[in-house]
Amino acid sequence: MSKASQRVVHKTTIGGQSILEGIMMKGPRRTCTVVRRPDGGLAIEEKPYTPLKETHKIAGVPVIRGFVLMVQSLIEGFQAIDYSSKILLEDEEDEQPSKLEQWFKDRFGDGLVESALYFLSILIGVGLAVGLFILLPALVTGFLPDSTAHWGRNLLEGVLRIFIFIAYMALMSLIPDMKRTFRYHGAEHKTIYCYEKQLELTVENVRVQPREHPRCGTSFLFVIMIISILVFSVVTAESRIMQLVLRLVLLPVVIGLSYEVNRFAGRHDGVLSGILRWPGMMLQHITVLEPDDSMIEVAIEALERVIPDDKQEDAW
Repeated sequence: MSKASQRVVHKTTIGGQSILEGIMMKGPRRTCTVVRRPDGGLAIEEKPYTPLKETHKIAGVPVIRGFVLMVQSLIEGFQAIDYSSKILLEDEEDEQPSKLEQWFKDRFGDGLVESALYFLSILIGVGLAVGLFILLPALVTGFLPDSTAHWGRNLLEGVLRIFIFIAYMALMSLIPDMKRTFRYHGAEHKTIYCYEKQLELTVENVRVQPREHPRCGTSFLFVIMIISILVFSVVTAESRIMQLVLRLVLLPVVIGLSYEVNRFAGRHDGVLSGILRWPGMMLQHITVLEPDDSMIEVAIEALERVIPDDKQEDAW
């Protein structure tokens, strides 16, 4: 394929997330989750969407908007995962509640069980990420001699954070269900590429598109790792406990700055933006795999339902 045919002519703000046997796409006014049922059919859930910056002005302020959008994306992602899980389990008969579900039912009643378990899953997911990628590297570097320079300690902590992140993603790719999710990730990217090139959204057109996309969420996570090294390098405290607290307090700042960097890299095609995108693009070789045609069909269905009538409304 020639470079001319690879050129993007319409950068879109539409993005997606791969989930269990499906994809969630988010447009400027709608979100759509499409899941492949066990019988081969498609389950579709559409929701209206209003940008937070239209209802809360602070959500449009640089740096702050990055953290706000990430929190919102986490919530929407968990909702999409919850929906896909229900679709994949809906045909199971005589399903017995787990001990945890029964515990919640006994204390809060049936009405609050679903909400309680949902928010518990969010807390566990976020807590695992913070503990694994923020606190664990900080605790490991705590064993270094007190004479170690702050910049050296922080650099090692950052390298450990990146190593743990890459190792975690590589291990996830070995799990069959996650490998399929990463293949749906590839379908999402290819479909968005096809749309950005203003080609007809067909399986044939989507199949030949690249898997790696410069505005991928995986790239954003990698940028967070890099920015954290820079931000934490200017923050120091005598107590290791205080250093851990400061890292947690500064995490929203790191996320906000990372969003602005990722936004800049996505809007421009120069040498600097290419350098900023390169690490994340390389990481996508692990988290974005080649989809089959049935996965592409899911991605097309989800994307078509969130495309706005006015193309300028989703312009990057």
